Amino acid sequence: MSEPRNHQPVSLSHFRRDWLSNVRGDLLAGLVVALALIPEAIAFSIIAGVDPRVGLYASFSIAVIIAFTGGRPGMISAATGAMALVMVLLVKEHGLQYLLAATVLTGVFQILAGLLRLGALMRFVSRSVITGFVNALAILIFMAQLPELTNVSWVVYAMTAAGLAIIYGLPRLTKAVPSPLVTIVVLTAVSLALGLDIRTVGDMGELPDSLPVFLLPDVPLNWATLAIITPYALTLAVVGLLESMMTAAIVDELTDTPSNKNRECVGQGVANIATGFIGGMAGCAMIGQSVINVKSGGRGRLSTLVAGLFLLVLVVFLGDWVAKIPMAALVAVMIMVSIGTFNWDSLRKLREHPPSSSIVMVATVAVTVGTHDLAQGVFVGVLLSGLFFAHKVGRVLRVDRQLSADGRTRTYGVVGQVFFASSEALMGAFDFKEVIDRVVIDVSRAHFWDITAVSALDKVVLKFKREGAQVELVGLNEASATLVDRFAVHDKPGAVEQLMH
Repeated sequence: MSEPRNHQPVSLSHFRRDWLSNVRGDLLAGLVVALALIPEAIAFSIIAGVDPRVGLYASFSIAVIIAFTGGRPGMISAATGAMALVMVLLVKEHGLQYLLAATVLTGVFQILAGLLRLGALMRFVSRSVITGFVNALAILIFMAQLPELTNVSWVVYAMTAAGLAIIYGLPRLTKAVPSPLVTIVVLTAVSLALGLDIRTVGDMGELPDSLPVFLLPDVPLNWATLAIITPYALTLAVVGLLESMMTAAIVDELTDTPSNKNRECVGQGVANIATGFIGGMAGCAMIGQSVINVKSGGRGRLSTLVAGLFLLVLVVFLGDWVAKIPMAALVAVMIMVSIGTFNWDSLRKLREHPPSSSIVMVATVAVTVGTHDLAQGVFVGVLLSGLFFAHKVGRVLRVDRQLSADGRTRTYGVVGQVFFASSEALMGAFDFKEVIDRVVIDVSRAHFWDITAVSALDKVVLKFKREGAQVELVGLNEASATLVDRFAVHDKPGAVEQLMH
């Protein structure tokens, strides 16, 4: 009976922290996010080639479910542009029903990733890659607003400028109400009062007028269907988890609170499975909306839940009013997000940081913006980070030399990490032509990481033996010794003869 009493206060404290610690801020922030989600969900549906309802239902479903199942309170998940780009070909060639089936399978893959604890792989993503990712998304968010600001009347520019003035000016007077919410309400009222002929949310597509219903994807349940949807589902799962993990890391930093990356993987999977069964497209965490939520005062799970529920209420029951919101108001909000998301300090520190870090950051930005593909940008960034790291560690290797008093024994002291990037440096540090009776290779301050390192050690020992020297290897640590004992051949019969041939 004592165990429940011990655990109950912890669970209750977690509930209060995640749901009730910031009720007013979460409610207002969720309202702002819901309004900002509408045009994005419609736009992403258009990108994927499906009806706007598909994106709107997905945004509602994913936001509501992730509020309960996700590992990062205060983070917003919904239909996203990165996921929509992956779906285009599947929808074009096979139709909506196959997309829904792929969405369900995406969720399954993401749950498996969480159970396998693949969220821990985020520690291999360097700070430079995350900074590049953030800057690239800020640029893409801003670029996505440009169609709303080209070939339009001066009224649109005036409304957008007024929106930005409210967003940045109101907090100087009061922070009682989120300035993005005031911007949307005020500009909508001005547009209706003056009868302005400008683009509104209603011009982007028809809003749904009914609640989503449970349905099974209308596809044949056979291997052919699985062969069609599996490649897309895998790609969607990877892109979705990548964007979600990156966004979680950013929100962690913004709020100075931790998150559970593996729980987030499972939560995203559960949300996508449920979404596929109510006619929605796959989604993931949204950096832009998450920043809006945090900047508007959202911190807990309640803000995410309110955003999803209020989105549904807005589009289904208040659709006529929502349709009248001028796009200029939402453009102003998104410009604020892009400005706030971009890490301006990273530009000032380009010359201060090591060249390798700056190259990784710039490359991540360039590839992401150039391809509009988050996965490709992060892949290039991680690859470059790995190459630079391997090069740097490889150069740290040092081999010291010491000759005995009688001139008959040469001792080599190997210091550093020996692996594929430093194996050539290891072999180049020995003088195999030196006339010597005995060679001692002291590796007590070295570590051998892979079979390339073991192969290099083999060649060093065997070359000395070929020259007639007696070789003694000393100081192997336990991990290195295990690797050497398993894969080395320098102590095997006939090894010298094999090297000579």
